[in-house]
Parts: sequence; structure tokens; C-alpha cells
Amino acid sequence: MCGIDPKIIVHWLNVNPKIRPVKQKKRAFGNERIKAIKEEVEKLLRTYYIRPVQYPEWLANVVLVPKPNGKWRMCIDFTDLNKACPKDSYLLPRIDTLIDSMSGCELMSFLDAFQGYNQIRLARDDQEKTSFVIDQGIFCYNVMPFGLKNAGATYQRLVNNMFRE
Repeated sequence: MCGIDPKIIVHWLNVNPKIRPVKQKKRAFGNERIKAIKEEVEKLLRTYYIRPVQYPEWLANVVLVPKPNGKWRMCIDFTDLNKACPKDSYLLPRIDTLIDSMSGCELMSFLDAFQGYNQIRLARDDQEKTSFVIDQGIFCYNVMPFGLKNAGATYQRLVNNMFRE
């Protein structure tokens, strides 16, 4: 699996052990959506972003969101898991501050990190907490997916470390 070396950064969930794990009941989908889910899961398996898992304590559902092109974006409903995680107070930059900091600069560059969140590994002990259920089985993430409460803070921490003076 490619991505950022775990010696540099890893995403930890920091789940409150006093909160009982939640197993969501599997949602039903029509044939078109089942096909979209299956295709996305096969892609995630090929890239080692997810793996099959048995007997998870936490279990979430897939949510499909329509894309502008008419296809489906597969998301995971981490609502219950996120409630069990305290907020990471790492500051995210304000857009107006970023724009002001560019004042007087002759050059400006934009960085688009391809599948940026998925380049960060999820802590091994936390991977099964991201389990989700579909018709083909139960899977969990090996990498940091979208939808986790503190993923933005972890990603910003990585970006700040990369560009530290």
C-alpha cells in the first residue's frame, strides 16, 4: 500500500472507552445502488484501502450520495463512531487568513493531493472501528476515510508539517 509513511503520521480515533459500540442495522438498496456499492468496494479492495473483517464491535452503513454526473458517491455513516470521539482541537486555517497571506506575492501555487485522506494510514487498533456492512460482507478501512470526525485536523497537521519553515 502506498501513501504517507506511518512514521510521519497516523490517524488515531481516540474513542472514549466508556461509550458502548454501536452496530447499525444494514440498510436495503435497489439494484442500481447495489451495483455502485459493489464496484466501489472492489476498487477499495484492489487498492488495499479496505479489508474484510469479522465480528467488529462497531458497524456502520453505506450512504450513497448522487454526483453531478449521475453516478453515486459511496460514503460511510460514521455518526455513532464520531459521537464517541472527542474533538481534536488542532486549528484549521481560515480562508481569509490564507488569502491575506498571499498579498504581495508574485507567484501562487495550488496543491491537489490525489485522494489525500486515503494517503494517511489509520492506526491498526482503530481500523475495525470503521467497519461497514454491505451485501458482500463486512469491511473496515486501513486508511483514513472521509467522514471521520477528526480527519480534517489530522490532514491539516500533515500539511503543516510538510511546509514547516
